[in-house]
Amino acid sequence: MGRLVYTAITSLDGYVADAEGGFDWAMPSEQVHAAVNAQERQVGTMLLGRRMYEVLAAWEDMPVDGAPEVIREYAEIWRETDKVVTSSTLERVRTARTRLVRSFDAEAVRELVVASPTDVSIGGPTLAAHALRAGLVDEYRQYVSPVVVGGGIPALPPGIRLDFELIDERRFANGVVYSGYRARRPW
Repeated sequence: MGRLVYTAITSLDGYVADAEGGFDWAMPSEQVHAAVNAQERQVGTMLLGRRMYEVLAAWEDMPVDGAPEVIREYAEIWRETDKVVTSSTLERVRTARTRLVRSFDAEAVRELVVASPTDVSIGGPTLAAHALRAGLVDEYRQYVSPVVVGGGIPALPPGIRLDFELIDERRFANGVVYSGYRARRPW
């Protein structure tokens, strides 16, 4: 059985994008990228919201010859991973190994995770909010960038209470701090 994992690169004040939608401040260093790649290698299926999919779809045909190893490696991970995009507005997907669903179905996600021999990731704060509210997220992985952006798109939804326990942490040379948390279940 896999785990449902939500990973976010955030600002110190908890945003994945600033008020203008920018996230250039979150570009990972090679060291951070290598850490993310190591985690993503454990994922067999990515669940993505529309905006996250539109950003990441560039990896499908991005020329990576001559790029740093971490870039070539992530392009390979992207291309080899199954993807499910949840969107009511996207007309079609343009990447291989990708299917489109129109709405978030908590039971379908639960069944996918239980049946998966590998981890399943959920990407994008809007889609992740549905899974967090449904109590489906097993791990939350946060890479905190040393910047305050003052507003924008929050990594975590307002108005919910979730209890987690710290299971991993790491500091990077560029000031990014990683924290990995496991959901505490009442059962």
